[in-house]
Amino acid sequence: MRERAVLHVERDSVESDRTSQRRYAEASARVRVRVPAKVNLFLAVRGLRDDGYHELVSIMQTVGIHDTVTVELEGGESTCRHPAVRRFMELRFSHDGGDGVPDDESNLAVRAARLLMQRTGTGTADPRDRDGAPDAVPATRVELAKRIPVAAGMAGGSADAAATLVALNRLWECGLDRDELRVLAAELGADVPFCVTGGTALATGTGTATAQVLARGPFHWVVGMSDDPLSTPEVYRVFDEVGRPTEREPDAVLQALRTGDSEALGDALHNDLEVAAFTLRPGLEAARDAFLAEGALGAVVSGSGPTIVALAENERHARDLADAVGDRFDRVEVASSPAAGPDVADLR
Repeated sequence: MRERAVLHVERDSVESDRTSQRRYAEASARVRVRVPAKVNLFLAVRGLRDDGYHELVSIMQTVGIHDTVTVELEGGESTCRHPAVRRFMELRFSHDGGDGVPDDESNLAVRAARLLMQRTGTGTADPRDRDGAPDAVPATRVELAKRIPVAAGMAGGSADAAATLVALNRLWECGLDRDELRVLAAELGADVPFCVTGGTALATGTGTATAQVLARGPFHWVVGMSDDPLSTPEVYRVFDEVGRPTEREPDAVLQALRTGDSEALGDALHNDLEVAAFTLRPGLEAARDAFLAEGALGAVVSGSGPTIVALAENERHARDLADAVGDRFDRVEVASSPAAGPDVADLR
């Protein structure tokens, strides 16, 4: 587990009343959140916006491959929960994701923690200012256990940010509901608001505007993953060179989700960014076609890739597909969707 003591950022304090003291006294000292990955069942690029982002229409669904974020108070519960002392809270972050996962302020999970600290007054005082500081400065530890692949078109970083917001909201008893967390999440990235809720959603604009849609499911998937990531900005850059905006609509996918029709959903899977992903990584097209040759109902690159998701008739069919194409990927998993959103557990 890689660990780094994250630099303190001075913010304005906002909470110090007796009500908050009672609330923190009842809170858990350790919270764990399991958060699912997402796949894109439909992605259409409408064009380039004036702000440099692309206008999108996308249908996203959470799938049962999870990262886990565990947050814990260090320094004694009574000390950590006192509102005045909470202003001196430090943040410590660690992960097991290897070199591909940043361990500094650029990590989305760290950015999510900092954003919530800013809005709640946690960690707002400089611990070097000993006037009024406790003898032992309290800390919140954030530990990230990765199973969602990195830079793979499955919103792993966004999921981690969402899980961190949910976990710290519970640990610090901030009292924010999911809608309020989604507003904060939109400041962090396009997929983060969706990951706060999970399920199935239609996204428009840059991806932050989402609306939940009905999906009967379950659907069974084979997820083919690569250890060699693709940069999302690079995929969009290449799309601007070799692709073209479309007016294709998501109606067929939405109808298949409403009725739980796996065959219809397989036929309707679509991603405009595939052409760019295939240009950057030619072997991906052959890998997708291998799924189809082995009898998948449909197969598509998820997001900006390089992950390919293939839809199966049922769980047994999914396992057969995984065995048939396993040698084409660095990692293959069978998973079902839609997965529930972030799962929160208090660990006393």
